[in-house]
Amino acid sequence: MAEITKTETEEQRAARSGRGRRNKSIAEAPELSFEGQESQELTEKVVFINRSAKVVKGGRRFNFSALVVVGDKKGHVGVGLGKAGEVADAIRRGGELARNQMVGVSLKAATIPHEVYCTYGGAKVLLRPASPGTGIIAGRTVRAVLEAAGVRDILSKSLGSKNAANVVKATLKALLSLRLREDIYSSRGLEIRKPEPKPEPPATNVVA
Repeated sequence: MAEITKTETEEQRAARSGRGRRNKSIAEAPELSFEGQESQELTEKVVFINRSAKVVKGGRRFNFSALVVVGDKKGHVGVGLGKAGEVADAIRRGGELARNQMVGVSLKAATIPHEVYCTYGGAKVLLRPASPGTGIIAGRTVRAVLEAAGVRDILSKSLGSKNAANVVKATLKALLSLRLREDIYSSRGLEIRKPEPKPEPPATNVVA
């Protein structure tokens, strides 16, 4: 029986030992946005990409993690953290996790119904409603979550840690804690009373 031998190329040996080409955008990945391939209505945004290295006998092995935010801009948003040996695979896995973990948030027109303050780990996020035309006053990380949820007018401030994962989760926690007036009244068994129209004053005859 003939013995079959396989020869490795330089690229295969480099990939196995972890000495492949380094991605220039990994040190501090910019925010990327693109339409999801499965559904054109969903918007995916890569908030942060992290690279970790493991030193082994043959060299270094790199692993990548991608923090992805997915939303339909209609009150539904999800966050996922994908890990893989390649950047593209990490982004794909993060997008799949985010789509599976999408949740609904309570919005009032283009803003939020009330002010909210939430913390997650060392991250602290403050969100305030804004008048129409204000826009999204937020940093890159908080903006990614708010835009994916469909918020267009809001004031925000990140007061704690700048860790992207914690800031994203704090923002999502803040959005999930929002409640509309109708939901509060229904939970208490009350009905919203509509204001009665004011009677018009009687017309007075003015004599010239």
